Order: sequence, then C-alpha cells, then structure tokens
Amino acid sequence: MRFTDKDRLCVPVPFYHCFGMVVSNLACLTHGAAIVVPADHFEAGATLHAIEVERCTAVHGVPTMFIAELEELQKKPYDLSSLRTGIMAGAPCPEVIVRRVMEEMGCREILIAYGQTEASPVTHITLPEDTVSRRAETVGSNMPHTEAKVVDTQTGAILRVGETGEICFRGYHVMRGYFHQPEATEKTIDEAGWLHSGDLGVMDGSGYVRITGRLKDMIIRGGENIYPAEIEAFYHKHPDVVDIAVFGVPDERMGEEVGAWVRVKEEAAVDPVWLRDYAKEKIAHFKIPRYIWFVQTYPMTVTGKIQKYRMREITQGWFQTGTQHQPDKRGEACN
Repeated sequence: MRFTDKDRLCVPVPFYHCFGMVVSNLACLTHGAAIVVPADHFEAGATLHAIEVERCTAVHGVPTMFIAELEELQKKPYDLSSLRTGIMAGAPCPEVIVRRVMEEMGCREILIAYGQTEASPVTHITLPEDTVSRRAETVGSNMPHTEAKVVDTQTGAILRVGETGEICFRGYHVMRGYFHQPEATEKTIDEAGWLHSGDLGVMDGSGYVRITGRLKDMIIRGGENIYPAEIEAFYHKHPDVVDIAVFGVPDERMGEEVGAWVRVKEEAAVDPVWLRDYAKEKIAHFKIPRYIWFVQTYPMTVTGKIQKYRMREITQGWFQTGTQHQPDKRGEACN
C-alpha cells in the first residue's frame, strides 16, 4: 500500500481475525500510520462516515463489506476523495466489485490479497503498478522469500501454467501446526513442508494466481467440474444483481445441481427465468443455476464470510418441508 506516517487506515474488520490483527494493525504500526476504527462491529454507513470525517487514505475489508458500502453510497453521498488505497481480501473478490470500488469509491490503488490464517495470513498480493485488469482479475503473486505451486488434486503433481488445481504454499510464513492436533496438521502440511490451502486456482507465466473456488465447494454435476466463483463472477455483471452465492444441491440423477442464493436491487423485478436466459450462450449450459432463491441476507461469519454449508443446510430444509420452494417451467425457483 506504500504507507507512510501520513496515511490513515479505516479498519472495519475485527482485530481478533488475522486480517485486522496482522494485515491492518501491523501495516500501521510498522509505518507510523493512524488506525481509524469506525464502529465496534461492521456497519457500512459508519465505515463511510469515518473515511469522510477522518480523511482516511486507505480502507480494508472483505468483499461483502465493500458490496454493502457500495449499496450505502447509492443511498447517500459521502466525500471519499481522501481514499487512495486499501486491501480487499478474505473471500473471492468479484472483478466487477473491484472495478466499482476503484471508480465509485475513488480507491484507485485498491489491492487484492489472498492467503489464510495458517500462512500468517497473506501469501499473495497485487501491486499498485499492476494493470487494472491484473488487480481486478487475480490475487497477485506470492510474497517475497516464499514459494507457491498449483498441484493436481488427485496425484499431487505440479500442473502446467494455466491448469486448475490446488494452491500450495511453502516458506517462513507457514505455521508450525495446529495446536495439539498432529493429525490435522499432517493432513494440511505435507512432509516437504507444503501447506495445502484447499483452494483451487490457476497460475499464469508471471506467477499471478486467479482463484477459481474452494476445493470443498466445487460442484460435480454429471461428471463436470463446476467452480462457483466463475458463475458468481458472471452474474455480478448483471445490472440488477447485488450479490450471489452459488453452491451444490444434491441430485439423485446428476449427483449435484447448481443452486444460487441471489440478492437483487430493491426496485428490481427479476424473475428466475430471466436470470437463466441472461446466461444462455454466455456460459456453458450446465453452469446455469437450476435452483435460484431470492434472499435478503446470507448466513455469515462475524468476519463477513458467507457460510455456504449453512446455505446447503437451509436449502435442504426447504426441500424437505416444501416451504419457500416454487417450481417453474425451466428449473426450480424460490422467492
């Protein structure tokens, strides 16, 4: 972020989480920058107000926080002219949202970071000099003095550039292990010291990585591997879609079908059929959600991460009880 003691960082992420505790606090402590805490828990309006009043030059947050801030901006104007940079991390960052943060919030030097708590926590980050496309479409390259590779999820073999597999890290930043949990540690860190992230991604020839989703979130429909992040990124371009979460729904014939919880703009009159038609001939037919539910909120962690396992549980309950489940001619929908 190229901090100096003149910078002021707005931190709406909690300090007990690695993002706030390490990335936010240490960035300020090592450079003498100010930490601005907008509220005791995340609130979009409070965050934007703090940026305006305290003239913050940077802001941190997970994608859902930035989405909420963009929604708040449409309801009420804030002076965010002091913003220069920041970090979006903690979950897949849709390209459309990254570009909107640059343009609508004026955060032209926003960076995308990636990693996990077990790796201290950032392993990859984009740079200010990277093109807008690279900052919007990738999580950057690995940190200095560390290693990264993409491996086949079945054989563990290193894959070629451009092939999708599990991302692994090795270096000084990798944890020694889970506390008093040797079996869990062995499943995560192999004998050669590689930390297996559980994330799927693609690396290009310059070492820049694009995340395609979580290994456990990958949908296998009739033998086809489907990555939710790809579908979510596509639908984020729909003018009426505020946010979308895609996950697998059990199916007796196909194994799994694609399901989606969708948040749309308040004034939008969007029908499930329209959302499917929007995707026709733009993405593969088997990636178009068969089940679509319109919702107002998502089950989330206190750090702002969407809990897809809870969505699957809730959805299964809807199927079993028949509540909020209305079939249509081209699939299943729920309003």
